[in-house]
Amino acid sequence: MGEFPPCPTAARSTAEAACGTPVELKEVSDRRGAAVWKATGPDGAVAIKVGHGEGVTATRREAAVLDAIGRPDHLLASGEDEGVAWLVTRWFAGPSTWQAFAPVRRGTNGKEGALAASVDLCRAVAELHASGWIHADLQPAHGIHTHHGVQLIDCSWSWREGMEPTSEFRGGITHLVAPELAASINAGIQPVTPSAAAEVYALAGTLWTCITGRWPLDYAAAGIEPVQLTPADVRAHIANRRIPLDTVAPWPAFQDILRPVLLGRAGDRPTAAELADAVAEVAA
Repeated sequence: MGEFPPCPTAARSTAEAACGTPVELKEVSDRRGAAVWKATGPDGAVAIKVGHGEGVTATRREAAVLDAIGRPDHLLASGEDEGVAWLVTRWFAGPSTWQAFAPVRRGTNGKEGALAASVDLCRAVAELHASGWIHADLQPAHGIHTHHGVQLIDCSWSWREGMEPTSEFRGGITHLVAPELAASINAGIQPVTPSAAAEVYALAGTLWTCITGRWPLDYAAAGIEPVQLTPADVRAHIANRRIPLDTVAPWPAFQDILRPVLLGRAGDRPTAAELADAVAEVAA
């Protein structure tokens, strides 16, 4: 993570209007051209995201998505300033799905809470799908479990009919891309169209990763070192199903629900709502 870009004056002013003054900015992350701060004041907290360089397009599109979804409680303001795009959103207090599974990965139980978080995440995705949207970048850190339900964040690539992702969309995080979507991306088909079935694959992969602390696919077993390959090369292996599913199984009953989702054909995958119901039946 390099040096953070400056925070635009208009974004800071929005934060001050929402949180009161003075506002303290805490650096959260700066990856792939998107810098994020938590802005905290006497009346609350918000998130500020600034897209710079390669991140301008994605940040601009995320603002458009949040506006189109119609979430006035989420997006507070957005704009562009001197070669950067920025947005200000509510700060959602609560653990990510990854954090909700931390006791499970440590072996200190926590299964009941992890199951509840899993069902809530699946239902949040199902609700999104029912509204005609697909998040298109599900991963362990993109579901925040608040007292008012799961909030899905990082919506730069979210899609609905008539709002296709830009040509920069590559299926979300490579390790969780569904085989059929990986094949479509590598074939150069534009616009790449995510699907509910591909999203359920990413949802199952997200939960698998939260359980094991590892990506679902066993690169080592396939003799692959992903950091030595381009994303396109990794997607080619995924598209052709050359990489077996990881065999580490700290929670067999839960993973037995996820395994067929990750190994089956797109048309055989459950919906997000059906996956929620199946996970709800797993014993803690």
